[in-house]
Amino acid sequence: MQTLLAKEVLSSGALETLLLARERGEVAFLLVDVREQSEYDAGHIKGVDMLRPTSLISHWAGELLSEAKGQTIVFTCRTGARSGGVQAFFKERGHAAVINHTGGIFSYKGTIER
Repeated sequence: MQTLLAKEVLSSGALETLLLARERGEVAFLLVDVREQSEYDAGHIKGVDMLRPTSLISHWAGELLSEAKGQTIVFTCRTGARSGGVQAFFKERGHAAVINHTGGIFSYKGTIER
């Protein structure tokens, strides 16, 4: 299995393609939704590995930085603004393999789970 080479941003179409490739075992990455619980419960992208609300970043960031060392992380949210902020936060702390899903769930055309 190959790891995903870090890019700065990822469109919704590209994310959908990568999720299918991940299902086939061709790429490896974590997909982290950084919206709030109520937003997540209303609908989330099929394939999200974990919910980590931006409002609680001080509680979970250190753990994820440690656990995901060497892994590519794709952050997603509603439109790409919060996930872009989390991406910058992780880059500032030395995790270079972080990608922002631009457009977020708002632009995503793939499967949404509730």
